Amino acid sequence: MTTRPPADNHAPDPDEGVYVISVAAELLGVHPQTLRGYERQGLLNPTRTSGGTRLYSRADVTRAKRVVELSNEGLTLTGIARVLALEDRIARLTKPSTALVPTNRRSGPSSQTLNARGRPGATPRSRRGPR
Repeated sequence: MTTRPPADNHAPDPDEGVYVISVAAELLGVHPQTLRGYERQGLLNPTRTSGGTRLYSRADVTRAKRVVELSNEGLTLTGIARVLALEDRIARLTKPSTALVPTNRRSGPSSQTLNARGRPGATPRSRRGPR
């Protein structure tokens, strides 16, 4: 009786190329030539082995799925490229900024309130009464 090596429970990095073009095409329900066309248009950028074989990552397959969806909705490849660029920009802009984290950690219940000029102290209230 032979023993199997222990299973590797390590999930691949979402950006690690693991699928050859035929497998990626099958997962997406498209012809491999379709994926090559998407790559020619700059919509996909799979990694390549030293021999030139395309390897698609999970992130590539997810992006290709979005391309197929947009194509099925009637968008041209140029339109799809624009939509993807805008979606990528939105994702970057909505991602929490790590530059603000140290500042936010210092603030808390003991932090001082700053006035309109950025100096410690509350902003003075208007002396005028209700309008």
